[in-house]
Amino acid sequence: MKDRTRFRRYEGGDPLAPPVDLAEALDAIGEDVMAGYSPERAMQEFLRRGGKDQRGLDDLARRVAERRRELLQRHNLDGTLQEVKELLDRAVLEERKQLARDAMMDDADRDFREMQLGNLPSSPAAAVSELSSYDWQSRQAREDYEKIKDLLGREMLEQRFSGMKQALENATDEDRARVNEMLQDLNQLLDAHRRGEDTDEQFQEFMDKHGDFFPERPGNVDELLDSLAQRAAAAQRMRNSMTQEQRDELDALAAQAFGSPELMDSLSQLDSNLQALRPGEDWGGSERMDGEEGLGLGDGTGVFQDLADLDQLSEQLSQSYGGARMDDLDLDALSRQLGDQAAVDARTLQQLEKALRDSGTLKRDSSGQLRLTPKAMRQLGKALLRDVAQRLSGRQGQRDMDKAGAAGERSGATREWAFGDTEPWDVTRTVLNGVLRRAGDPTGPLVEIGDVEVQETEARTQAAVALLVDTSFSMAMDGRWVPMKRTALALHTLIRSRFRGDHLQLIGFGRHAEVMEIEQLTALDAMWDKGTNLHHALLLANRHFRKHPNAQPVLLIVTDGEPTSHLEPDGEVWFSYPPHPLTVAYAVRELDNAGRLGAQTTFFRLGEDPGLARFIDSMARRVDGRVVAPELDDLGAAVVGSYLGSRRGSAGGPGGGDLGGWFGGRGFWVG
Repeated sequence: MKDRTRFRRYEGGDPLAPPVDLAEALDAIGEDVMAGYSPERAMQEFLRRGGKDQRGLDDLARRVAERRRELLQRHNLDGTLQEVKELLDRAVLEERKQLARDAMMDDADRDFREMQLGNLPSSPAAAVSELSSYDWQSRQAREDYEKIKDLLGREMLEQRFSGMKQALENATDEDRARVNEMLQDLNQLLDAHRRGEDTDEQFQEFMDKHGDFFPERPGNVDELLDSLAQRAAAAQRMRNSMTQEQRDELDALAAQAFGSPELMDSLSQLDSNLQALRPGEDWGGSERMDGEEGLGLGDGTGVFQDLADLDQLSEQLSQSYGGARMDDLDLDALSRQLGDQAAVDARTLQQLEKALRDSGTLKRDSSGQLRLTPKAMRQLGKALLRDVAQRLSGRQGQRDMDKAGAAGERSGATREWAFGDTEPWDVTRTVLNGVLRRAGDPTGPLVEIGDVEVQETEARTQAAVALLVDTSFSMAMDGRWVPMKRTALALHTLIRSRFRGDHLQLIGFGRHAEVMEIEQLTALDAMWDKGTNLHHALLLANRHFRKHPNAQPVLLIVTDGEPTSHLEPDGEVWFSYPPHPLTVAYAVRELDNAGRLGAQTTFFRLGEDPGLARFIDSMARRVDGRVVAPELDDLGAAVVGSYLGSRRGSAGGPGGGDLGGWFGGRGFWVG
């Protein structure tokens, strides 16, 4: 027998949509990590916010809340009672018409019937009960009255079995007998299961006999129980939400369902079995509904199931419980309640979380904490570097020197050949010059000496770079913490990817200074200890320069405060505010030492404090250094630009040639 291929609806969204964008997620996660979030929390925050073109959990949760509120505000629970009353009023009206038309009827009999109809109780349940023995003269009235019993029976069954109301419309006595038989067999099955008996065979026999009542085709007793108990619990919550008067009316009407007391007995026994076997369901909840659209018992039970779905989705989307994962999201329920696109959005978030965990972006360390991997740090650094590149203008990327020769690296620029040049020809530019020239003089030679252009090259030297970043409490307090980290990561990425021969050391200085790896610095929590120990930071920088005597020292200092602490000869930290003259003297001495080592120094002053500006200006003048006062958004570009240009002998002096024009063009004050 050949295997048959089965097809079903595709539920994955747009099959041509691009894969999830990890770059955007990583950028956002990195920003939060540098702001002090744990990687786990940073990832959850991104999933909550979503991306540029991706809805997040918060948006889905908002839509769930709106859907829930809309259900409660639209509906009321009078639907079945109103429908019974309409059928009853129509039956009475048709009967009175018939009485008026029937000329053969005895006047005394007509008057008695009119009196019966005119004195019916105001309660629909009492009126239906009183008319149970009435001898209807109108065929249409009798049919409308019988519809009440049929309606009640179908609504009662619909509360327990979805779809039963439509399935039993215009049902025959044989159909009703089958329903009663199914209920009796079902209760026998549940009773046996409740006693702990092995019911596998009994369940199979039940499904073989009554499976058409259960289109969802449960695979075992437990699956059958789950679906029945969830709906029965919703029906109970609906009943709990009614007024006492509504409950009394429906209880009285229930006896008329299908004209069969056995039906209500079977349903009552079913409810008892379900509550005993699934006590964990919410049997006691209630909701307030005061809208204009009446709900019948069956539809109302469906709405209460929807409300339960929405409550579960709200909890799943909150991800606030222990061990929460995106895989917990019930995509089928999302699709039912909010539409297919909501399920697609949630599935994309699930894929995004999985990709972040599986792509080497996040990993757990020995303590079980989630950490950004080196791969993630490189990706984040590249993104920051792209941002820096957008802010830089003019020449960039390579550091120029006066010397140029064949041994250098190509800069990408060309110039006219001069006697003595040994650089390689730029053949394309040379031939193009000849073609353009011949356009005006077709008789001339294909190439003349004036057409020749050569490729410019640059010699590159090694640099020992020390980036000193202020980690005092004022940096965190004034919102400079994350820009400082972004700057360090951008410079680290540039050197590791473009200038691998250079030696970078990152030094954080607060009350004391410390050499840091980039992973340590980017994950550093805000420091709330008072103190700005520039002296200690310069000591470490000078030690770095001495380790690399053949490299050009480059000193980059990012700070927002004057030095307020220094190291004593015994290694203890001395702190004083306002700054003590001895602290300043220690810092000046180490800066002078850096100058004697040949360090090209740039201060990046953050903030508008006049005292800090005077101090840094005087420090920069001592070592022929530079001062840059960037806006926070431009700090990374300023530091990277200074690194690219700060080289003794580079074009334009210490400022780095074209970069000096860039600083001026950006509105920075340069000392």
